[in-house]
Amino acid sequence: MSVKEKIVNSVKELNGVYSLVALAMLLALRIVVGIFANATLPMFGNMLKISINFLPIAVAAIMFGPIGAGLVGGLGDVLSFFIFPTGGAYFPGFTLNGILTGFILGIFLYKNNVSVKSVLISWSINAVFIEVLLSGYWLYFIYSMGREDTFIVYLLTRAVSEAIKFIPSVLIIFAVGKGLTKAIKIRN
Repeated sequence: MSVKEKIVNSVKELNGVYSLVALAMLLALRIVVGIFANATLPMFGNMLKISINFLPIAVAAIMFGPIGAGLVGGLGDVLSFFIFPTGGAYFPGFTLNGILTGFILGIFLYKNNVSVKSVLISWSINAVFIEVLLSGYWLYFIYSMGREDTFIVYLLTRAVSEAIKFIPSVLIIFAVGKGLTKAIKIRN
């Protein structure tokens, strides 16, 4: 299935009551997990945050494609901030990260058998381009105060963070994706 077909099918998925209810539940789960199920490791200067808030986004990607997952990722960020602000002003760059994460996962995991290859590729693209480069840039933009040398520090910190989280994240997505794929086949 082409990327265009996945996007079109993903939009069609949003028509049913089942889809809207399931996406709302995944969004609620994303908010709860984002607020309560995370930890910041102080040994990395409080810049390494371990969380499973990607899991509801990945489930939405598998079930409803890039559009549904993008909605869960983006709305999850916005609502998490306004329900439980963690300091500072709202920054839309991280909302864009949530949307792009959902979209990328949806492109690779929707309407496919979830395989190690598809999870590795999707999570690698997400890790490098969204979590390291884009998040590193957002952190630099927010906290650098004009110092040019800090951009590399943010990139390196984000790279270490993603390297630590990479294998557990891929394994979790693969395991949940395989179970979800079997459940979807049984339901249909």
